[in-house]
Amino acid sequence: MNSQNNHELIVSGIHLELTESLKTFVREKAERLFRHEERIVRIRVELECDSKEAVGTRFKAKGHIAIQGPDINAIVEEDECHKAVSLLIDKLDRMLAKRHHLQKVKRNHPHAVEFNGVELPKAV
Repeated sequence: MNSQNNHELIVSGIHLELTESLKTFVREKAERLFRHEERIVRIRVELECDSKEAVGTRFKAKGHIAIQGPDINAIVEEDECHKAVSLLIDKLDRMLAKRHHLQKVKRNHPHAVEFNGVELPKAV
């Protein structure tokens, strides 16, 4: 946790009592996201249990990553809470990787810019 001094992880439960083991599980899984992307400001994970839902979608895990630029949001529904957390972290990791790839492609392929009717060439 020494590398996470400027990062924040918020875990909350809705209609669900958060045990220490569940909090530790979410913290360990979220460390992977902090290692992959250093510009993450905050990760908020909400775990929700709805006993009236069907068995396959009883647990819902919502993730929100506050990062420089547009934030990233994801939702996963599963029959088990730990499985929902694992799938949520995997989904957020894929979304971060896609975002990083798109920024890298955009950075390496500049576009010509039109300025007062004169087209400027691409930066080399």
